[in-house]
Amino acid sequence: MSCDTGDARDLIGQLEDVSVNEYDRYTKLEVSGRTFGYLWEPTGTVGLKQTLAEQAALVAERPDVFEVQFTTSGFGWVVVHLDGVERDELAELVLEAWRLSAPARLVEQRGDKLPV
Repeated sequence: MSCDTGDARDLIGQLEDVSVNEYDRYTKLEVSGRTFGYLWEPTGTVGLKQTLAEQAALVAERPDVFEVQFTTSGFGWVVVHLDGVERDELAELVLEAWRLSAPARLVEQRGDKLPV
């Protein structure tokens, strides 16, 4: 079953120290003041921080679902078309984006526990 922005918000809300900042055209997602994602309600997409290798792998594997958003500071941001992913896959992507931005103490505290 595919996801929507409600699924994305639910998964993100299960992570520690997350701030959700609403703007006119998008929602900015932060952990401890560091951005790990963007949500675009009108397009049903989310942009998530990933490693460069993961960005390339996702886009190469399923270009109809994933697209390059941008790269910066050694990270590859990827746009995820929510209607093309299952909730468990989105949970993994959201957790990885959060882990890449969260302080080490939060990452250690959370471990590998996926949001559900």
